[in-house]
Amino acid sequence: MGDPGVDRRSVLEGAGVALAAGTLGYVGFVALGPAPEQDDDSSGKGPDGDGEDSHFLAAVDDIPDGGGVVLSDDKLVLTRDGNSVRCFTAVCTHEGCIVAAVEDGQIRCPCHGSAFDAATGAVVRGPASEPLEPEEIEITDDGEVLRA
Repeated sequence: MGDPGVDRRSVLEGAGVALAAGTLGYVGFVALGPAPEQDDDSSGKGPDGDGEDSHFLAAVDDIPDGGGVVLSDDKLVLTRDGNSVRCFTAVCTHEGCIVAAVEDGQIRCPCHGSAFDAATGAVVRGPASEPLEPEEIEITDDGEVLRA
């Protein structure tokens, strides 16, 4: 059926050598090859290098006074009371749902009815038992809210 001079053991040894060589080649390329291109701008500067932070969240004027906005993609919630803007994680501490709204001074989770104080993130109604974690933000002179 096959060449009588090639036995099963020789084929398995050859396959093992090929596998080892391929693995070493891959590991060598990853360790010593070119660095992968990065799409994100971690320099903290805009595309023109003008010093503008690339972590823009919202304009202060777009956050309702006495209310807030939920940024689902960033998993953050911004609240505003006059000139004071705060930021919290939008992940409910009960079951990990994303909060849905800021109303009447409360950040509300639609999944099980938990509510958090919009100024502090503290639990005002369970079943959540832990507050929303505050997140650092920066407000520019132009009224932009940036993630710090």
